[in-house]
Amino acid sequence: MLNPRSAVTKIPAYHPPLAGRDGLRLDFNENTVGCSPRVLSRLQNLTAEDLARYPERGPIEMKVAEFLGIPSDQLLLTNGVDEALHLLCQTYLGPGDEALIVAPTYSMYRIYIVASGAQVIAVSAGKDFQFPTSQLRNRISKRTRLIAIANPNNPTGTLAQAEELLDIARSAPQAAILVDEAYYEFSGQTLLPLRNDSPNIFITRTFSKAYGLAGLRIGVLVGDREQLGAIRRVSSPYNVNAVALACLPEAVADQNYIENYVTEILASRAVLESALKDHGIPFWPSQANFVLARVGTSASAAHAFTERMRQQGILVRDRSTDHNCEGCVRFTLGPREHTNRLLSTLARTVEELSATPGASRS
Repeated sequence: MLNPRSAVTKIPAYHPPLAGRDGLRLDFNENTVGCSPRVLSRLQNLTAEDLARYPERGPIEMKVAEFLGIPSDQLLLTNGVDEALHLLCQTYLGPGDEALIVAPTYSMYRIYIVASGAQVIAVSAGKDFQFPTSQLRNRISKRTRLIAIANPNNPTGTLAQAEELLDIARSAPQAAILVDEAYYEFSGQTLLPLRNDSPNIFITRTFSKAYGLAGLRIGVLVGDREQLGAIRRVSSPYNVNAVALACLPEAVADQNYIENYVTEILASRAVLESALKDHGIPFWPSQANFVLARVGTSASAAHAFTERMRQQGILVRDRSTDHNCEGCVRFTLGPREHTNRLLSTLARTVEELSATPGASRS
């Protein structure tokens, strides 16, 4: 009888609640208004021949490398950051190896690590979800082959400082250190200029968030030239589709669009955090395009809250199943128009649940 590898049978199920997403999308950290008009124009001008040819990644990698200010042989375009994670695990992990993550964090880290046959070592974030530098360093062993760090972290929005990340990289020279900067545009802090401090550092960026290209699935993996050479061996030469490659230069070129969008998101973040404070809802100050808040003390409270918001046309994400996130909900931020809708619905929901005995905080 044909059976999957034992590691595959141990992969935790991940079922993103994508079905029936009718309403204002403040649940998946997407760009809520969409991509640059220049991207749409490029899409409209694609030809049948463009789609008939195998995609050529190299020329677009050179353009993105120029934009980032790095040599093109230190960069690999990937099918979203998820593929970059998968490639790192395929290249560096195997049965008997260990990989460290900070909990809570992006759930796909665990899935790709387990699929490789390696063991996940989860280190709890510190007080107020601060980056646990000492605790993480203390869990490094000779079996540690990967350390995955989202920075800013998802779902908490907290940020590790550059020196903390370099400390971890120096403490584990035998391990690949992934610094996932999916939300870089909203934090403004990056390890990119310091990446050559340790050849085991890898940095990922995505065009799914600020750039509004989640549907095209395109990301960037940056790393040491020799290490990337090994990763390219396990990567398909056609991993990024022709449509994404055609549109990416237009997205990158329109920095005015990105800067305006990010400015609106940062303003919305401040307004939402102020409103949460006014409502007496605990939250964690964020460096990303979302805010994590504790709307109750149990999973049922978070479920009731997200369901009531959904009924009023606002989608937010229940994060109660994440480590130490009982009763927590994550709010994705949009421009001020979307934030105004969120705030009015938030106020009604808090009032309605407060009037329901046992529903709001338990």
